[in-house]
Amino acid sequence: MKLDHVSYASEPDGYRATAERIAEKLGVAPYDGGVHPRFGTRNLIFPLANGHYLEVVEALEHPAALSTPFGQAVRARSELGGGWMGWCVSVDDLTAVETRLERKAVDGNRTPESGLELRWLQIGVKGLIADPQLPFFIKWSADSSQHPSTYKTNEDVAIDTLQIAGDRDRLRDWLGTQDAKPISEINIDWSAPHGTPGIMSVSFNTQNGPVTI
Repeated sequence: MKLDHVSYASEPDGYRATAERIAEKLGVAPYDGGVHPRFGTRNLIFPLANGHYLEVVEALEHPAALSTPFGQAVRARSELGGGWMGWCVSVDDLTAVETRLERKAVDGNRTPESGLELRWLQIGVKGLIADPQLPFFIKWSADSSQHPSTYKTNEDVAIDTLQIAGDRDRLRDWLGTQDAKPISEINIDWSAPHGTPGIMSVSFNTQNGPVTI
């Protein structure tokens, strides 16, 4: 189990303008991640170090954006002005997660500017909608060489810390583990346990020093 990516919902002026502001802060140029036809969304991808990436995601005027949990989550966050929508962890096997959540994972796909279609299974977005501190889960159909972080690879910017309002015990229950640090390659800074749950900010290590968005 490891961090896969963090999701930032488009601000009112659109996902390209939103991504431009993030690019200026991080010093990383995003690439076109393509349309999620099953979810009614599209994204721009910032490849980062350590097999991670940041997506800026936008809901389309499409029925799927109203009827699927992921499309609903993106649209709802953008309607609040945009910002951090959630985070995602990758696992090798979703069976235990499906059993714990008592539902099946759903298929996802998109074709980024590389032209190589990406496919995956994901589950847990309904949990994120109900409790935004919680990540959703993904299992990629391809091997690690086709992961979104490997296209236009960037090793100069890395995720260091997620600042989350919430409860670490709730997270451990959701992940199905009691490990003291279940996502070992990053730091999680817990704050405001009684406030509105969710990602408050993400801190990155860059060539120009630490940056928090």
